[in-house]
Amino acid sequence: MNYRNLNSIPLFAIAYIAVFLAAYPNRIRTDLGVQINLLPPLMVYCGLNSGWGTLTVVAIMGGFLFDSLSANPLGLTTLTLFLIGFLVRWNRDTILRDERFAQFVLGLMAGAAAPVAGLVILWTLGRTPLVGIGSIWQIASMALIGGAATPVLFWILERVKSAFSYRPIQEPSFRSDREIKRGRM
Repeated sequence: MNYRNLNSIPLFAIAYIAVFLAAYPNRIRTDLGVQINLLPPLMVYCGLNSGWGTLTVVAIMGGFLFDSLSANPLGLTTLTLFLIGFLVRWNRDTILRDERFAQFVLGLMAGAAAPVAGLVILWTLGRTPLVGIGSIWQIASMALIGGAATPVLFWILERVKSAFSYRPIQEPSFRSDREIKRGRM
């Protein structure tokens, strides 16, 4: 097993846990009326720190698991998650990935983009989802939860990555092929 596969395993585990947390009835869900969805922040992390293969597999696995436990048509969440990951991955060279504020803003945008893209896809398919004035509250809350969760998720996954990988060796300034002559000339 190589280094890239080792970094993919925690992403799959977090995707599974994120779907479980979305389906589990908890206090935040009942008080705010919003389902906690940690998959868009996970796709932001995948888009910035993994390859296309890992990004695609996490989007497919997380999307299908999420859709199997919700009223969404199968594949809807997969498409929205892949779009988020694709856009972040496409622009990852211009994003300050180590800055907490940039992570928060990306999570905020991903948290808002996932339900909006899902609604657009549902309307495109000819479905009529329940949308009202409360939907604005739900989208705003999901965006804030996604924004707050993204730096935390980055911190956790970076800690896991550093626990399972070697630190790069610092090259000394002394070259081994150089000969030092001592004494007077």
